[in-house]
Amino acid sequence: MLFLSASVGEGHTAAAHAVSSAVTARWPDAQCHVVDSYRYASHVFHRVASNGYIGMVKMLPHLYRYIYDQAERATKVSAFKTWLHHYTAVNLRQYVERIAPDVVVCTHAFPCGVMAEYKREFADAPPVVGIVTDFVVHPFWIHKNIDAYAVATSAMKQALVSRGVRAERVRVTGIPIDSNFARHATKSSARDVIGIERNRTTLLLMGGGLGIGPLEKALVALDEMSRPIQTVVVVGKNARLERRLGDVARRLRHPVVVRGFVGNVCDYMRAADILISKPGGLTSSEALASELPLVMLKPLPGQEERNTRYLQDRGVGVLLQSSRDLAPAVERLLDDPSEVERMRRRARALAHPDAARAVTDIISRL
Repeated sequence: MLFLSASVGEGHTAAAHAVSSAVTARWPDAQCHVVDSYRYASHVFHRVASNGYIGMVKMLPHLYRYIYDQAERATKVSAFKTWLHHYTAVNLRQYVERIAPDVVVCTHAFPCGVMAEYKREFADAPPVVGIVTDFVVHPFWIHKNIDAYAVATSAMKQALVSRGVRAERVRVTGIPIDSNFARHATKSSARDVIGIERNRTTLLLMGGGLGIGPLEKALVALDEMSRPIQTVVVVGKNARLERRLGDVARRLRHPVVVRGFVGNVCDYMRAADILISKPGGLTSSEALASELPLVMLKPLPGQEERNTRYLQDRGVGVLLQSSRDLAPAVERLLDDPSEVERMRRRARALAHPDAARAVTDIISRL
């Protein structure tokens, strides 16, 4: 199996690894290759796409929102995008011929477009699966010659079908996450695993795999809470932010644990009472599987804003635009245990902890 991801954030690659693990659990002798598709795009585009995305959403969010909205409404494929897909498909040719995958799985819209072009260009192209890793489907994902799609919701399936994708090619699986989220662990045992107090209200503060978001302001704001809490902050692969938050934590009243990249996110979510995070597709899916109420703080423009709307409408998340509102909002939730329980029940109904295994069913049929 060849998994094509893209180096913008960690969620797309995490989805690829989740399915890769499910594949090898089902077929132990399977060979899985997880590759950043941007490596085969032009060097300039690779740098702009991977580094420029992060810079733009942080420094120029309104510009990114405008570009995303324009792309979402576009009905014609731009000449540049067509050229880029073709250029990357040709660059991929030698690698695909060498490993001869039975199936190619795309966890980002860019490689999905590339493989659609590859199938048009080369008659011996393998079957292709597109895994949409958000709760909405952007038009850049949609190509009539992709063999199968895995999507999070029935509304996304309808959107694909309305744009010409055959219904039998689209399956509602949920967003693939680590299979460990399907196992049940007690809050106490999870707190023991990550080394925090068992009997204190626990808040989990996350900023995605790159540690994006107002984490420092959020941490200081949470220290204003009157009840005894402990906060666990996971900053991902951002060593400078990890050091800075460690310095901040030493000045706060409530205990704080700061972690970098962790491989056992499921334990951290099982240990928490409330998650405060950006609503990325993978993080939100992990929270749903953990039945964890979600406070969505300053979502990034574009896909995260669409995810926020989905989660808000279904009563599993609360939107905040400023860290100043964080402590009162969390206090209100904790003061209303019946609402917290309702949010947990709604999350349980939306969760797809076995999504990765469902994608292997699609792969098996192909």
